[in-house]
Amino acid sequence: MVTRENQLVEMESAAGNPNYIMVSSPAAPAPAAVEPQSQLPLAVASTHNCKQPLFSFPRRPALRVTSEFDSESAVFFHKISCKLLDSLAKFKFSFNHGGKGNISEPQISFVSKHLSLQYDLEDHNALVKTSIDVGPRLQLTGVHDVKAQQGEVTVLANIAHPGYSLQLSTPVPSVGLPKATLRFPLGEVSLQEKEEEEVKRLLSVSGTLKGQLLNGVLSAQYKDEELKLKYGYKDDEMSFLPVLSLPSNALSFAFKRRFGPSQKLSYWYNFDSNDWSAVYKRTYGKDFKFKAGYDSDVRLGWASLWVGDEGGKAKTAPMQMKVQFMLQVPQENIKSSVLMFRIKKRWDF
Repeated sequence: MVTRENQLVEMESAAGNPNYIMVSSPAAPAPAAVEPQSQLPLAVASTHNCKQPLFSFPRRPALRVTSEFDSESAVFFHKISCKLLDSLAKFKFSFNHGGKGNISEPQISFVSKHLSLQYDLEDHNALVKTSIDVGPRLQLTGVHDVKAQQGEVTVLANIAHPGYSLQLSTPVPSVGLPKATLRFPLGEVSLQEKEEEEVKRLLSVSGTLKGQLLNGVLSAQYKDEELKLKYGYKDDEMSFLPVLSLPSNALSFAFKRRFGPSQKLSYWYNFDSNDWSAVYKRTYGKDFKFKAGYDSDVRLGWASLWVGDEGGKAKTAPMQMKVQFMLQVPQENIKSSVLMFRIKKRWDF
């Protein structure tokens, strides 16, 4: 069945194409003839209904206000941000608010894809960061501290083979050879010139190598004349990570056991100091998390409750608010236990 709406659409298509030939469907009756005069008022009416404003003003950018309070420090942290130029840049203003009404550490930030500027109103200092894609595989970044007159320039080149890259970074003003880092699928190796006794300059080597061993991953990390050997094993229910440091022969291990999708127990032990810690975690959905643990190094037991995702943002939490309650119980004096809380709230305008 050919409706009048379909006829009007087909006629409008024919009017826009001079080579258009209207062919009626054999299964449907031919459309009734329509006089040209009957179409003219429709076209005129549709033109007059779509009036464009003489002046168009840009919409006010959406403001986002985030406030955070920590009972331990008794300080409020406020941040006001908004996106500019169709989200091409972001403006931020942040400051701390003490209990006595004093404002401290006010900072203004302007962040975009290739340039970011952070200005400290108290210190009258600016930190400038820039990033430029010189080519499809070459990136140039720079950081400059205006007050200290110091910075760093980094060049990152991605090699044609996937997983390989070469990075050169040097401080400004330069004091020696740049630091070179070669990254590859099995790890990375860095060469850096270091100064010893303010006279000698030696070439320092650091790096990380990793590979599959049995059902886990074996990695070796060398830095500052210390070698750390790690072996990580992980499956759906358990993970195990022993760490051996050479030449000190310090040995420690971490162990995690999962009891279903919502419960997990973590344990860490150091053989040299006999220090250990344990943490039990249970989640209730994605918005509630309970954690309890003990640390023998500081002889402290604790328990905490998160309302809202602990690692997520306040935007994804219920009512855009995250709350944490923590109870700390010293082993030496239980009566000096402390109950602390932290709250983070976001408003969108």
